[in-house]
Amino acid sequence: MLRTHNCNCLTTADAGKKVTLIGWVDTVRDLGGVRFVDLRDREGITQIVFNPSNPGVHEVAKNLKSESVIEVTGTVTPRDADTINEKLATGTIEVVAEEITVHNVCAPLPFPMEDDKADKVNEDLRLSYRYLDLRRPRNLNLMRMRAKAGHAIRNYLDEQEFVEVETPILFKSTPEGAREFLVPSRLNPGQFYALTQSPQQYKQMLMVSGIERYYQMAKCFRDEDLRADRQPEFTQVDIEMSFIEREDIYALIEGMLKRVWKDVLNVDIPTPFPRMPYQEAMDRYGVDKPDTRFAIEITDFTDLFKNSAFKVFNTVANTKGCVVRAINAKGLEDITQGELTNLETIAKTLGAKGLAFIKAANGEWKSPILKFFSDEEKAALKEKLNIEDGDIVFFAAAPWEQASAILGRIRLEAAKLLQARGRLEIPADKYNFLWVIEFPLMLWDEEQNRFVSAHHPFTAPVKEDVPLLETNPHAVRGQHYDIVLNGVELGGGSIRIHNPDMQKKVFEDVLKIPADVVETRFGYMLKAFSYGAPPHGGIALGFDRLVTMLAGRTSIRDLLAFPKTQRGQDLMAQCPSAVTPRQLKDVHIDLRDEEQL
Repeated sequence: MLRTHNCNCLTTADAGKKVTLIGWVDTVRDLGGVRFVDLRDREGITQIVFNPSNPGVHEVAKNLKSESVIEVTGTVTPRDADTINEKLATGTIEVVAEEITVHNVCAPLPFPMEDDKADKVNEDLRLSYRYLDLRRPRNLNLMRMRAKAGHAIRNYLDEQEFVEVETPILFKSTPEGAREFLVPSRLNPGQFYALTQSPQQYKQMLMVSGIERYYQMAKCFRDEDLRADRQPEFTQVDIEMSFIEREDIYALIEGMLKRVWKDVLNVDIPTPFPRMPYQEAMDRYGVDKPDTRFAIEITDFTDLFKNSAFKVFNTVANTKGCVVRAINAKGLEDITQGELTNLETIAKTLGAKGLAFIKAANGEWKSPILKFFSDEEKAALKEKLNIEDGDIVFFAAAPWEQASAILGRIRLEAAKLLQARGRLEIPADKYNFLWVIEFPLMLWDEEQNRFVSAHHPFTAPVKEDVPLLETNPHAVRGQHYDIVLNGVELGGGSIRIHNPDMQKKVFEDVLKIPADVVETRFGYMLKAFSYGAPPHGGIALGFDRLVTMLAGRTSIRDLLAFPKTQRGQDLMAQCPSAVTPRQLKDVHIDLRDEEQL
């Protein structure tokens, strides 16, 4: 090593030692001819002193620039009592420089490196110089936190006798899922691989193979529109087990997350986690990944308004499948017109025609719709929603799923407004884990005029619901489960179908996938199941999202070494990029512009 110590370990116990340190120039100060340099590596900072009495090193120090790489040899010296820096682990000492080597001089920086200043810089600029952005101590610590979480997961699963198996990234296209990245095959003209969306089918094959307990930190790819919590390539903790039931998965994952939170944050999270059926989550919170850290909940008033003089609510309440529901955002009566307009815009994006509300202040209610309500309706609203002065009630009247989505989103937005006003406190270290279970196995797709899988077509139905596959697929519950933390879905999985006849029935009779398509896409899988497939199930957790939650950040880009932008671009490496005509010819691709198509 070029150094004897890192920049975060020297103390007064090392006084008198001759040491060599190497790192980046953090700051340079000149105090009466004596130059002080804070030297930084990934571990911390040590102050280096350049005295005029040593003209050789002092002259070099005069020209040092921030973020240049230098190597310094000198003697550890205790600081005077009035110069001790208690903010630094090395704040009781300094190193008096005797020799210096400048390994690299830093060019003018494109943005300031201090966290409070760099965070205000345009993200595209920071991503263009990601190597500098990562060099900031906070970001280096995020990378180390990510590594620590990975170690905790691997250690835990190794202790549980899992086998880490790497599965191929190049797979066959399965276009019924998310949009895929296609890879042309040079050796097979006109044919393509797809980058795996997940190792789902491979891990089920591993169960047929007798691995019994498999995991990997799997790279996955989806060619989707991006946002703060999505990337075109991501890492998931992929797990599959044989000879198990749902309870075994719950216990395994709870133990794993408990270990991660303890090893990384030294926080003890209580287990077992609460469980909530999908229907209850939607009824109470309007979303299948509820944030249960605050108590605003949805209340149903469909029956109350079936005879209402308010025609809008009356019509909806008497329409099959439709509901009238409400939430009370307690303490938000002083909402501004701008904030109210924003909430209405959000509701409209989810299909609402408007956003009905009632404000309670100074002992009276105010609302354009209040004149249509009977005393009985007002009394019921007040009792069920506990309406008091300072509250505002929001309504949704629509099909059940749409009404749930509208109020679920309004609930979250109202919570943000209450937090901003200091009327709702959600501690940063509050971790509300939750299992959401018993999702519907199938959903009706109006565009395709057929049922589609709510999770994926390999999910097993709840045993007592199997007879409903033929008569009422919409009522069949799947053995599917999601693990949720503070309103964020960390991952999901299911018990799988392991019987080839049942799997074929789901493909062809329920999902209406033509037999020839089933054979082309899944024939090998059905064949494998006919050779003795064990009962099995698994789960995949988004590792990037998990460490983002651990770090208390809002964007997974912060926890990726080299993330893509929302346009799927790596600004540092400048990709995607054009390729040569020869490269296209080798993979049998001919590019044409829109007019030619």
